[in-house]
Amino acid sequence: MGKRMLMLAVAATATAVTGMCAPAALAGVPAGDQDTTYVTSAHQGNLAEIAAGQDAQKNAMTSCVKDVGAQLVADHQKLDRDLKALAAKADMTLPTAPTAAQQQELKDVQEKAGTAGYDPAWLANQEAAHQKTLTLIDTQIRSGSDTAVTDAAKKARPIVAMHLDMVRGGACHTS
Repeated sequence: MGKRMLMLAVAATATAVTGMCAPAALAGVPAGDQDTTYVTSAHQGNLAEIAAGQDAQKNAMTSCVKDVGAQLVADHQKLDRDLKALAAKADMTLPTAPTAAQQQELKDVQEKAGTAGYDPAWLANQEAAHQKTLTLIDTQIRSGSDTAVTDAAKKARPIVAMHLDMVRGGACHTS
């Protein structure tokens, strides 16, 4: 297998494991690199959380979910500014949208807008998303080779853990 084919196989494996779409996985970054995978996936997660938080502010039935949505927007915008700065220093091209799966998950929640089912669906979606993000962060902390990227993951971890606590168990808890 040639080097290019091996790189494509590694990219396809990374894509399958992380749930990224192939174009994002290959967007000007070396395939298979843990640090790059973290920055790309965390960025897409931030974009998804910002969109979900904005949607909650618009469609949630309870003030708690609206408030948590606002908190997610503020925190994930800050986290994403930090990631974009890291990516710029590394001359890394980032995707411009959440993954197709993340977009579909938000659409599924949005279908419940205006009903009593919206808030529980939104909370469940956020719980799952933040659990996945914590796994991504912990993998970077354990396996990352770039100190700046790993430091960003360490900085993000308590914020993401707090968000998880805010939505855990399908119940809304403000900080």
